[in-house]
Parts: sequence; C-alpha cells; structure tokens
Amino acid sequence: MLMKPDCIPCILKMSISAIRMLTSDEKIIKELVCQILEIPSLRGLYWDITSPEVIERVMERIVEAMDDPDPFYSLKVQQNKRMMELAPYLKNLLNGASDPLYLAIKLAILGNAIDLMISDTSLEIEAAIGEMLEETRVPVERVLEFKEKLDGSELVVYLGDNSGEIILDKLLIEAMKEWRMKNGERNDLEIVFVVRSLPALNDATLTEAKMVGIDRITTVLENGIDGPLPGTITSRCSSEVRDYLHRADLIISKGGGNFDTLEEERYLGRDLSFLLLSKCIPYYHYFHTELYQPILANFFGE
Repeated sequence: MLMKPDCIPCILKMSISAIRMLTSDEKIIKELVCQILEIPSLRGLYWDITSPEVIERVMERIVEAMDDPDPFYSLKVQQNKRMMELAPYLKNLLNGASDPLYLAIKLAILGNAIDLMISDTSLEIEAAIGEMLEETRVPVERVLEFKEKLDGSELVVYLGDNSGEIILDKLLIEAMKEWRMKNGERNDLEIVFVVRSLPALNDATLTEAKMVGIDRITTVLENGIDGPLPGTITSRCSSEVRDYLHRADLIISKGGGNFDTLEEERYLGRDLSFLLLSKCIPYYHYFHTELYQPILANFFGE
C-alpha cells in the first residue's frame, strides 16, 4: 500500500515519540524533526512510496544523529522481557482453549496492540489481553481457510514484526506444528521465521529472536535487506530468503509494515496470509474491517 495522507501525521507522531525515547535534549529533538520534515513524502511531494520506506529514511536520520546503529535496542530487550514474563499465562490460555490454533492466531494479531502497552506492568498487560480477547474476533471463515491451507503446506515462511510480540509469533508457530501433528499425524511441516537484518525501530532482528528462543523451535533467517526498513521488499531480500518465499506453500505476513510493502507485490498474493490490526482509516477502507479489530486476510489461489 502506497502512502496515504493519513500516513503523514502518523509517521511524524511516531518519529517524535521515538526520538523522545532516546533523548530529552530539546535542541537535538528539534534538529532531528527538522531533518525528518525534509523528507519529500512527509511534505506531500512524493506519494509513490510505501510508509515503511519513508520510515526507513526517518530511521537513517535517527541512527546518524544518535551515532548508534541500534538506538532502540534497550527498548527491544524490555519488550521481550515483559512478554516473556507473560509466557506462562499465555500458554495456559492456549492449553485451556477449545481451538488453540484459533486463539494463537488471534493472540499473534493482537500483538501489535499489546506492544504499545509494554511500559505497563505484567498484570496490566495481562488484563488488557483478556479484555481484547473478549472484545475482538477473527472471522471463523478466514481461520478455516487458513487451516485448510496449512494442512496442505510443506513449507511456511513467517515474516516477523516487532520485539515483544514475537513471543506470540513463537506461540503461533508451536500451535501450527501441533495442529498438523493432531490433524495429519505428520511432522513434515517446515517453518522459516524471517527477521530484519538491520535494526528498524523496535522490529525484531536475529538477536531479539534468539533472545526469546524462536531459533530453538524453528529456522530463523535474516531478510538480507541492507537498510533499516520496517517491512519486506522481496527484491531487496537475500537470494536465500527470496528462494524460500518463491517455494513457500504459505507466507504469513505479520504487522502493518510487512503488509504495506508486500501489498505492492501482487505476485505473492496467491499464497499469502496477512495478520495485522486495523489501526488506521486506510486499513479500515482496504479490509472493510472496523478500527482496532484483528485482520486475517488470506489471498490464496489468485
């Protein structure tokens, strides 16, 4: 999805919030904001670009100003730690569910919202998860499509998103494997989890994925993209990742950044499931989904 007018204030607000996490020096903040405002797409001068590509330009300026290739590393550590504290609670939810795979899908999608609450206590996040689970739903027909596709898949490529919520990605990967074992009595499902090569905001890299142990349950690969892009542009990925994407029976794309970039690559659509939260008006119009509701959008057989 290319830039919309709604994206401009959203990116600017995100940028200022991110910068304030790194410094309280108003002079540095003002200088950085002025640099960010020079980006043509944030002044309405160039629309033929996705939001993640614009955020990549923002990230480049932040990295240079802070003289740190991974300025949000401590935040990512905190996010992973907080969600790992909740892992036993989340596993209990799944163990008690009548349909663990459905619940794992829902939790993975809600991860985007949970990520925003990372400064709260574990108990507060736990209460928020319970509330969101009650107030939101994933259409059953979309889940049935997903399950059918999963049953016929041998290779799944899972494109990860933020730190913290990757705990929920890990739980979904485990639930997918358990589903296949119970329904097909097979253990031949290969899942490859793809992370950012270079730090992009609080998105997970190989370091954060290993921190939560995803590498102990499945293969983890860096995407090979040579910039702080919070999305996936396949032409910029490594040849290894591109090969996996083209051979995959199912591609799972987590989060808005991966959606915005991959939506422009229509040839991937035949095997792709988008898992994200309807956070903004452009998503509301595109998916015909109410705001702040989980989205499972399957594009199979096209």
